[in-house]
Amino acid sequence: MKWCRFQNQNEPSFGIIENDKIIPVVGSPFTNYERSNASIPLENTKLLVPVIPQTFYAAGINYMGHVLKMAAITGREGSPPPAADIGYRANNALIAHNETILIPNDATEKVQYEGELVIVIGKTAKNLTPSNLWEYILGYTIGNDVSERTWQASDRTLWRAKNTDTFKPMGPWIETDVNPDDMTTTVKVNDTIQDQFKTNNMIFGITDYLCNMTKYLTLYPGDVVWMGTDDVPIDIKDGDVVDIEITGIGTLSNPVRRSKE
Repeated sequence: MKWCRFQNQNEPSFGIIENDKIIPVVGSPFTNYERSNASIPLENTKLLVPVIPQTFYAAGINYMGHVLKMAAITGREGSPPPAADIGYRANNALIAHNETILIPNDATEKVQYEGELVIVIGKTAKNLTPSNLWEYILGYTIGNDVSERTWQASDRTLWRAKNTDTFKPMGPWIETDVNPDDMTTTVKVNDTIQDQFKTNNMIFGITDYLCNMTKYLTLYPGDVVWMGTDDVPIDIKDGDVVDIEITGIGTLSNPVRRSKE
């Protein structure tokens, strides 16, 4: 099932996508809901960020290919992190499919994409185990963890580097019926493939993260966990278009502009 959030006249609404149509619902995928009798063409409908999370989590370094390639570039030894590490991102940075990534005019040229699988939590979760955690996942969407690398090196909390307005595209929808083992992540810039990797080829997988996280904190319906990226991204600039495709989910596409102010 594909769940979307879209502009329904003047109000945001959840809907189910079927055969290029949106069926609006009363309620949400996180509560009881009822399908309406309406049917809206998906084409030309304004899709919104598929969920506004109560808490927005992001995995740390989580792909060995990324570790090794960054080590080669920097001349440092490449070694995996000792444990699954989680950070936080800010909702102000979220934008939807087809919305514009706006680079501040004082940013350097080192602004880069990161194509990521996003887990969407469906039920209140605490002390999850490997045998039950899948019951608590509603589904998956796509994230682009845009990062300003010069700021990332200097800002202790990454407040600008990761959380500048528009730096977190997410969408286009939530897919509930898909297996991460079957996924490939492909990143294109201006229709040219720049990165491609097996999505589930993680150092620490979904089980590691969710079981460890819920020992200490409660995950709530609508929370999201971004699972990191592989490869080494290129710089993006004014006029570019970044497409991130994950098998079985779809494509998240966003143009890039640099602010003149």
